[in-house]
Amino acid sequence: MKLHCEVEVVSRHLPTLGLRSRGKGIRAVLTLCQPLPRAGAERGDPHPACLCIATLKDKRGTRYEANPSSLKGFLSALRLAHKGCDFEAPLSTQTPVKTSEFEKFKTKMVITSKKDYPLSKNFPYSLEHLQTSYCGLVRFDMRVLCLKKLRKLDLSHNHIKKLPTGIGDLINLQELNLNDNHLESFNVALCESTLQQSLRSLDLSKNKIKALPLQFCQLRELTDLKLDDNQLIRFPFKIGQLKKLRFLSAARNKLPFLPSEFKNLSLEYLDLFENTFQQPKDLPVIKLQMPLTLLESSARTILHNRIPYGPHIIPFHLCQDLDAAKTCDCGRFCLDSFIQGTTTTNLHSIAHTVVLLDNMGSTQAPITSYYCSLACYVNSSDMLK
Repeated sequence: MKLHCEVEVVSRHLPTLGLRSRGKGIRAVLTLCQPLPRAGAERGDPHPACLCIATLKDKRGTRYEANPSSLKGFLSALRLAHKGCDFEAPLSTQTPVKTSEFEKFKTKMVITSKKDYPLSKNFPYSLEHLQTSYCGLVRFDMRVLCLKKLRKLDLSHNHIKKLPTGIGDLINLQELNLNDNHLESFNVALCESTLQQSLRSLDLSKNKIKALPLQFCQLRELTDLKLDDNQLIRFPFKIGQLKKLRFLSAARNKLPFLPSEFKNLSLEYLDLFENTFQQPKDLPVIKLQMPLTLLESSARTILHNRIPYGPHIIPFHLCQDLDAAKTCDCGRFCLDSFIQGTTTTNLHSIAHTVVLLDNMGSTQAPITSYYCSLACYVNSSDMLK
């Protein structure tokens, strides 16, 4: 029988010599076997059982004879591991381990051509880094969802149009590269999955995305976000909730302005080169309602006092309204009653390093602001003078 595991061989004499073990195991195949009979041995002579530890560098393995008490303990552990099944399988003969058995321990696989893409066998379950670029993939390979140890997934330079919700079940995924595909949207379900706690880096460059969902701002562990060469017409207006974001690139899109909460970001690097930014409008858009509707007044009270809400408490469509509430410059909230104005902001107040917006050397970008009352709008206008 064979057991795939990590093994560390330690000499019991190390402590007496003032030495410590390395403290780290290596991938190995542990075999309980009988050694080949020695030359000159008579038939019927007993051959003691032994443990053979084979590694990728030593495929024939190193043999350790097992005394009866140690062997009994080893078999007892195996019996527990197999849910109490009796051990009746015969011992195997000592033979070199095949290289293919060690492929199960691979942590990184890089495939950069269609001819090398595995079709007849699965990916090693132990993969932590998988890259399948330039493979002509038109859909996501669902076998990838079985790689629960995956930390980095690179599917760049393919033709993928849609992402499955199952990606959100890859609880260790920290980096996701989807550069140069045919994506038109980013799945809302992914924004509400375990990626909220794990995802650090996301590359969506060179796709066909026009807008990101409001829930995208729930990916609050993001530090690096690339959106270059898409068709973005707006950022999620609560993008300021991405407090850990440090690198943001969205060059060559169709952004006419930035949302008001964009000012809440604190970036190290920002690239918004060649977007279709518009000049700020002189007149504001006034949507004030006096007196406030019951819905507006209730929504402001709930949000201002941070009262918990959810579909188990109030109707789902009301939850959506509350999630989409706008933040006034005074810090209060507004739903449908507000004044919308557009000003400019120097991007150096948001990021340490700023790529120029155009060939004229500008770093001033239009930004949309919302005001919950006429007083807030007037105060803001006075401060800009």
